[in-house]
Order: sequence, then structure tokens, then C-alpha cells
Amino acid sequence: MRIPYELLLGWRYTRAGRATRRNGFISFISGVSMLGISLGVAALIIVLSVMNGFQKEVRDRMLSVVSHIEIYGPGGGVLPDPQRTLAEAGRHPQVVGAAPFVAAQALLARGEDMRGTLVRGIDPAREPEITDLGVQLRDTALKQLVPGEFGIVLGGELARSLGVREGDAVTLIAPSGQVTPAGIVPRLKQMTVVGSFDSGHYEYDSGLVLLHMEDAARIFRLEGPTGLRLKLADLHQAREVAADLATSLSGQFLIRDWTRQNRTWFAAVQLEKRMMFIILTLIVAVAAFNLVSTLVMTVTDKRADIAILRTLGASPGSVMGIFVVQGALVGVIGTLAGLLLGLGVALNIDVLVPALEQALGASFLPKDIYLISRMPSDPRSADILPVALISLVLSFMATLYPSWRASRVNPAEALRYE
Repeated sequence: MRIPYELLLGWRYTRAGRATRRNGFISFISGVSMLGISLGVAALIIVLSVMNGFQKEVRDRMLSVVSHIEIYGPGGGVLPDPQRTLAEAGRHPQVVGAAPFVAAQALLARGEDMRGTLVRGIDPAREPEITDLGVQLRDTALKQLVPGEFGIVLGGELARSLGVREGDAVTLIAPSGQVTPAGIVPRLKQMTVVGSFDSGHYEYDSGLVLLHMEDAARIFRLEGPTGLRLKLADLHQAREVAADLATSLSGQFLIRDWTRQNRTWFAAVQLEKRMMFIILTLIVAVAAFNLVSTLVMTVTDKRADIAILRTLGASPGSVMGIFVVQGALVGVIGTLAGLLLGLGVALNIDVLVPALEQALGASFLPKDIYLISRMPSDPRSADILPVALISLVLSFMATLYPSWRASRVNPAEALRYE
């Protein structure tokens, strides 16, 4: 099989700059362009992988506390028929766990300290079916949640801010009070701390408390659960399952999936990721368009060669193809090198970052600030493939103008002074 001479000459010109001293400066510029493309592609892959890792880490920690789907009664009140709704929701093939719960807001006081909290009344027997936190606390704190004893489990940050430990007493203040001749008096209930949890998500560790569902219903004067919490086999199907349940359940309900509960945070992460992609792509673009200067100098240096090819019968399109191949090879090699470097760092960042921290004597992620002691990374093909394609396209576009100029060289003019 004959290889087109355009490819052979393009490859030869790419290597020739490295082999001869006469073209040393052109070779240097070409190497800088290749290195710039490699570093730009590698930076894009590493940054996007780390951002994906942080997003996955926060999402997993968040989903260890919240459920995939929550179903609330009409108007935020008590569910009219929780058992029937529970049975209907459990028939969906994606639902692998379901449990009723009571949700309310209250104040938690310890001496003069007072904090606003999100109160969640749970069924300790069913909680492990819904969240990873329930599995974590199944054999410890959840066993202490006995109806009628008014035990309470606090988030770790909340417990530390109030200065309480297991066995201490705290006061839960319900927002709806009792009407007395002296006016409305808030309802107070003394609770016993039976445990605490650290999910790694500050919002929940600092503001969530758990107690038995029957105790919560009694404190807030409810006749039953205010909603159902569901766990799905595939958390990424939450929106579709929520839409299905909205049409299949008997009655009117407010159904929220985990992506809508934290929509602002996820939108902010996606916007930040998109902006970082654009900014780092500009680095690749600058490096790719350095090929323009490289090829312009190459065309100037090879004017005699171009003239000889033209006199031997090479068409302007063939001459243009030679220099397109030369520039494209630089882009391909730079992109492949960047992919290898970026993936190598992204896949081994859990080893490289600790080694760098030890060498510099610094901590990039203090656990007391970020609650994450390691640098997460999650390379995804959905990010890597566009990066590689954009780099190749930019490199190809950068070759078009110099290659076109090469095809327009007049053989007589080029050979006049040779």
C-alpha cells in the first residue's frame, strides 16, 4: 500500500527541524508549541478531574444524610394515608427502601447557648434502609432512640458548638407554643443526648438532629409522619422516578429529589466547572496558535523545496497538505502527551499530593477547614474526549493559513536567488 508523499514529507519536515542545526530555532518554537499543548491539555484534565472528585465527594457525603427522594403531604402537613402511599411508592422498580419521617424546625438550647436546628423524626428500624448514616449508627445511637424516652442524636458540629456529650440534657423548643392567659408560651421539652454523628457535610453536622418519629410527633403535636423518604437503586434516575411517582401515587403530594433539594449548590459547581474549562481551553488555544509562527518560519525556510516540488508537478493542494500534516503532527503528539500526563497525575493524585505536601511541609486541605483530608479525583471520559478533540481541532485550524501561504509560493520567485 502506497503512502501519500504528502504524509511522508510532512513527517520528514517535522523530524528534520530536530535533526539539523540550521533549523534549530524553528525546532525550538515547534517544541515550545508542542509542550504548551501538552501542558494545557494536562492542566484541563487534572483540574476537571479534581473538580469532579470534589463534586462526587460532597455529593456522597450529602447523600449519606439525605434520601434520594422525599414525598411530603399536601401543604406540608401530615400524610393522609402513609401506609398506602408507602406501599404504592415501594412498587416502583427503582425504589429499594422507603420509610416515613417527621420534619420540623426548632431551637435547641443548652444553658445560654441556643441554635436553630432541623429536626428529623425517624424510624430507627428503617433508617438503615434509606441512608448510609443509618447504617453507620445502626448499632450505636439508633438503638438508644426508644419511643417515650425522648433521646436525641446531634450532628457533631452542633454538639461541639453547644458543648454537650452523650448523656447530657438539652432543651428542644418547638416553634408553635401553647396558648395561656399570659399569651403564647413556647413548648419546651428536655431531651437526652444519646449520640452524635459526623457525616463530613458541614450543613448537616451543624444543624440536623435525629429523634424517634413518635417522640417528634408528640412534641410537634402531629398525628403521623409528614412525609416518606425513598432510596433508589440508581441515584441518577431520581428525577425520572420522581416524575413517575407524581403520576402514579394516589393523592396530591410534593415530591422532591436530591438534585432539586441542593439545586443552587450543583448549579454553582457546574458554572464554576464550565468557566474553568473555558479559561484553561484558552491556554491550549494560545499554544496551538503558536503553530502559526512555527509553520510560517518553516515555509520561509523551505521555499526552495516548495519550488522544486512545484516544478516536479506537485499541485498547490499537495503542498498545502504537506504543511498541514506537519502542523497536525505537532498537535497530535502534544495532545497525546498531554493526555498521558494529565491521566497519569489525575489517577495518582492521592499519592502525588501527599508526597508534595511532605516535601513542602504544608497541608493543602486542612481537615478542620475543608473536612476532606485528601485531594479527590474522578477522571471522566465525558470531559477527556472533548478536551482532546478541542486541542486537535485548534491545532488543525492553526495550520491552515501558513499551509495556504506555502501553496501560493511562486517557483520562479523562490528559485531566483538559489
